[in-house]
Amino acid sequence: MSLRRSHVRGLAGSAARVLGLTAVVACGGTLDAGSNRKEALPVGPENPVIVTNDGPSDNWQGEFALLLARAAGRPLAGLLVSTGGRWYDLDANMAGWQDLVARARASGIGDVPDPVRSASAPLVKPADGAIDSTTPNDSQGARFIVETSLVLGRPERPLVVATGGRLTDVADAYLLDPGVVERVVVVASLGTGFEGGEKVAHMGVPNGEMDPWADVIVAQRFRYVQVSAYYDQRADVPPERFGELPANAFGDRMREKQPDILGTPLAADQVSVIALGIPDFVLGVTRVSPSSVEAETPTLVPARNGSAWLVTASDGALATKRFWELLSDAATFGG
Repeated sequence: MSLRRSHVRGLAGSAARVLGLTAVVACGGTLDAGSNRKEALPVGPENPVIVTNDGPSDNWQGEFALLLARAAGRPLAGLLVSTGGRWYDLDANMAGWQDLVARARASGIGDVPDPVRSASAPLVKPADGAIDSTTPNDSQGARFIVETSLVLGRPERPLVVATGGRLTDVADAYLLDPGVVERVVVVASLGTGFEGGEKVAHMGVPNGEMDPWADVIVAQRFRYVQVSAYYDQRADVPPERFGELPANAFGDRMREKQPDILGTPLAADQVSVIALGIPDFVLGVTRVSPSSVEAETPTLVPARNGSAWLVTASDGALATKRFWELLSDAATFGG
């Protein structure tokens, strides 16, 4: 593989701004969300973040990501746009995310990155079943993750890829450059955790079912945080609060988008960025390790020194409260 080093140099300017405003978050974790937590997440509000998703309108991931980055005093490191499930039209997905970016900039949110288009297909498990035998997609999204991590990722303060869709581009980044795992932590809105008294958590619906082999690669190779603690996102922006939205292009977009927000809690992809940006949102964490990789849906099991973290409980009311604090703060839209 030959990465485009000129692109890496091109990232240096924005990367310097991020690094200059970013404090160190050690992999031991700094989040503290309550006395019932037995584990801390390995990343938090100060880590640089790439957000990746497919559809632009079924949840508030993009809006939360931009507002929380603004509050943290540093821009997002990137926005990756792909396809998945019902969001199969990449042109339409890109148009929606570009609209969010344009309206955020017009409203004075500040340094907002252009979305990166990433066309890819789910990865195929090789005949020998070995991760390193997998044929990579060599997608634009995977290259962007690798290149950005070379600029921003450090062992003591890794780059976070916060996902709200399939894990294809993240797994593909490993296939292009195995060293990326030293520079990146993956935080995914994905799957379910110990539902109905089960002793395993599943890397399936939502989002994980779209590329099970990518799930295996990410869980086996990366430091991985699975956020399987959703909430009713319809409470974030109910119609009766439309009058409280900011009187700018960003607020207008939210009014227009609200009817498309899905009612199922499993659609709340924003939990990946909220777990980073609002530490007290996370009410329960269990250390886990990959278990079954042969099944159609990979699973995770509790493990004292496991290689991954599973968020099992969250405070949706707190997320909504913080959302409105940021929307109501004049400093959010200060240019």
